[in-house]
Amino acid sequence: MPFMRNAFLAGLCIALAAGVIGYFTIARNSAFASHALAHIGLPGATGAVLLGLPVALGLGVFAVGGAWVIAALGKRASEREIATGTVLAFATGLGLYFARMSSSASQQLQAILFGSILTITPSQIVGFAIFDVLLLIVMAIVYRPMLFSSLDEQVAQAKGVPVGFMNLLFMTVLAGVITIAVPAIGTLLIFALVVTPAATAMIVTNSPFKAIVVATLLCLVSIWGGLVISTMFPAPPSFVIVALSTLFWGIAKGIEAARKKNHRA
Repeated sequence: MPFMRNAFLAGLCIALAAGVIGYFTIARNSAFASHALAHIGLPGATGAVLLGLPVALGLGVFAVGGAWVIAALGKRASEREIATGTVLAFATGLGLYFARMSSSASQQLQAILFGSILTITPSQIVGFAIFDVLLLIVMAIVYRPMLFSSLDEQVAQAKGVPVGFMNLLFMTVLAGVITIAVPAIGTLLIFALVVTPAATAMIVTNSPFKAIVVATLLCLVSIWGGLVISTMFPAPPSFVIVALSTLFWGIAKGIEAARKKNHRA
């Protein structure tokens, strides 16, 4: 069916974007930011519906704007947590306020919160593909300084790496990835695509590049597997996608714990 083909293609694009940025999200201690940016985009999405504009446009504007605010207010990891929480609280309240102002925005709220990958359109897929190409180009250019500043920010700054710019660029890219992933998985479940596969990959691999590749594959298997399983059982695709992603992480943690136990023995 055409809508299933669209869902599989969208899943491929989203998995690539989420896998690439996921490793850096964990390395930079920004897991909370990835969850928060999705919610910060909520008022943009509901506000766009209220104004008759594309949901993705409003979501992207607010997510990127929130990312810039967090990057500007939080120079260090501890400061970013405070800035992220503050912006998150205000944005969530504003999103609910916009939803109450319009019945159409209120109706769209569930799709925004939980996603609807089966309704992805061909034009959205084209947009996802263009974003992926730009993402790969940018990350190929800044891979080394981004990795350096992610693993040891203080040493990177001492070596002349523009840490502030790297932080701003990372937050902008993260906001973009979340913007394209939300239509499929929703703002409430975005953590399962951006963070969980990367966390699993970092358990089973020992290098950043391998972790990025494995995270992308795990994300893709979760999405495609969720689509297949949801056609067999009466379950929403987003739930199955999250369940598979969490299952892979649980298995990896179990294997890691067993190895540590055997090592001590």
